[in-house]
Amino acid sequence: MCKKTWSSWIWALSALILLVPQSARAAFETAVPFAILIDSETGAVLFEKEADKPTPPASMSKLMTLAVAFEALTSTKLKMEDKFKVSEHAWRTGGGPSGTSAMFVNLKSEVAVTDLIQGIIVQSGNDACITLAEGMAGSEEAFTTMMTTQARRLGLKDASFGNSTGLPHPKQLMTARELAILARHLIREYPEFYKLFGQKAFEYNNGKKTFNFINRNPLIGMNIGADGLKTGFVEEAGYGLVGSAVQGGRRLIVVVNGATSNNERGAEAKKLLEWGFTNFKMVPIFDAGEIVGEARVWGGSSYYVSLIGDGPVTILVPRVANKNKLKAEIIYDGPLKPPIKKGDQIARIRVEHAEAGVNEVPLYAAEDVAEGGVIAKGLDAIILKAFGFLL
Repeated sequence: MCKKTWSSWIWALSALILLVPQSARAAFETAVPFAILIDSETGAVLFEKEADKPTPPASMSKLMTLAVAFEALTSTKLKMEDKFKVSEHAWRTGGGPSGTSAMFVNLKSEVAVTDLIQGIIVQSGNDACITLAEGMAGSEEAFTTMMTTQARRLGLKDASFGNSTGLPHPKQLMTARELAILARHLIREYPEFYKLFGQKAFEYNNGKKTFNFINRNPLIGMNIGADGLKTGFVEEAGYGLVGSAVQGGRRLIVVVNGATSNNERGAEAKKLLEWGFTNFKMVPIFDAGEIVGEARVWGGSSYYVSLIGDGPVTILVPRVANKNKLKAEIIYDGPLKPPIKKGDQIARIRVEHAEAGVNEVPLYAAEDVAEGGVIAKGLDAIILKAFGFLL
């Protein structure tokens, strides 16, 4: 049987809305043509403007280069102390002779991965990107295939890459929403590496000269809890920024692109973040360990498995209460078959408002479910074959 979405139950929650109503959204505006603001914990979208139009991401696409590197570091295929040789292509295309953003690595020198990564994050070094790409994949072209594979794995359907740097290329395209999803992935999956985005400076000695590179992210010095991520600029797209900040234990992620200046992108990103922190709050709808619902298990030792959140199940709501109702449902890909282990993520709760949007929170198995006996398996197989299209 083909996999499909199974909804186990739906109910209404009163006096809450998931996202800001359209009327309130209309009251907020940004000067940049492309923008999105999301909650890092839940993925809820607080604001968006032309967020699904592919545009040149410039150096913001370096976040995908870093995502590929972080994955390799986590799996120990790559080590921070590994060293890669600087090719003429890396030196000439992205280094000092290029006149672009460079880490100023020396031609034919060997540079440690830890320096390359910091050179990418803080200085946005194009030479560092190409050196890392060539060292990991053999060529920059082969590395872009790795970037695309990673993008599809994250569900980024429009993202395409012609290089590792974000330098002008017809294939180099991403949407604001995709950049936000990518930033959320980096923050959640690689917390140790993510700390590097918050450093204000990086000192690098190339053997001939010592450079003290200052973090180009304007949000870092604004005292708003910002600790990442990446800026970008190409003439075709203007100035862009992927940023994140934490206030009161809540993290938001912002993306702006198409700004007319460095000052505008910083100011607009800050305005979006402050608006989000001011106007929204987290509200728990289920306590930690509380059973949220059940999912049907086919051929198991029990017919159902209980579902819980990873801690309290919370949603993001406006600070001003609203009488509109929420609709919520538990969704999973079925049929679910054993064995199921306690703690396996097997479903998600989707909370939806007709006008405002959707928020989804993952749900996990509250107990083990082993394979059932021959009779239980046989009965479930008959039911699925006869009535599966109705279930």
